[in-house]
Amino acid sequence: MKTVEQINNNLAHAIGTTKYIKHWTGAFVFTDGVEQLREDADCHWLIDAIASYNRKEEFQVWELKVNLEKHTAVLTMKEDTGQPEIVRQEITYTNFPLESIKFYVQTGGYGTEENWTSCLVLMLTSEY
Repeated sequence: MKTVEQINNNLAHAIGTTKYIKHWTGAFVFTDGVEQLREDADCHWLIDAIASYNRKEEFQVWELKVNLEKHTAVLTMKEDTGQPEIVRQEITYTNFPLESIKFYVQTGGYGTEENWTSCLVLMLTSEY
């Protein structure tokens, strides 16, 4: 796992994507910024947790809030900022190093015009 400073530095450079990675569940694809975070923070479990809900809303806001002292967290999903929670998962132990991280999931796709694949795309908010 990288340091908080290294993770934040890499997050600051995540402003778009050059490729999409298909999640093993098929629930969505995710950006290279999400992949960088998965590797930097050793948090494959976090992306798996989001995928496990397999939500179909066209726009989703996922947020992980971490209590760094207690090593606990809460993962939530809303249809938009300011809306009520649709998903709430209490996480009894985590070593995730940041106080919080937010993701968007939006209907999108990839491919050429002739070979377009529609899907949900998980991205960092800075990649929106």
